[in-house]
Amino acid sequence: MALIAPRVTPGLAPDDARNLARSLQDSNDITVFVDGTVHRLPDEARDAVVDLLGRLGRGEAVTVSSVEEMLTTSRAAELAGISHTYLRNMTDRGEIPVEYRGTHRRIRLADIMAWLETQKSKKPAADGESTSE
Repeated sequence: MALIAPRVTPGLAPDDARNLARSLQDSNDITVFVDGTVHRLPDEARDAVVDLLGRLGRGEAVTVSSVEEMLTTSRAAELAGISHTYLRNMTDRGEIPVEYRGTHRRIRLADIMAWLETQKSKKPAADGESTSE
């Protein structure tokens, strides 16, 4: 997995940290307001937010980052609807970027999705040419 643009937030001031820690004590219920609208977070997101707030409440500095989803070549080929061998050949030719984890190839989900989009955009042009003859 590859990290994407981490953001570091320094610890809170001691009074703010104490107030936040007190608010979180014995509670996992978090209400999120976005532009005045209440949103209920899925359990995984709620847990991440509670963990983040708990760390800030302890006065800790926090780094938040995203991780790109990396796929095995088998899973990437399955998503693309192509054979594993064809996908490996495309990575060998540099048509689809690949990263290695030891001897194992890993492909970003975003790269497979981008390749699929290019295939979709090529297909209508090919279909259009065959019907205009």
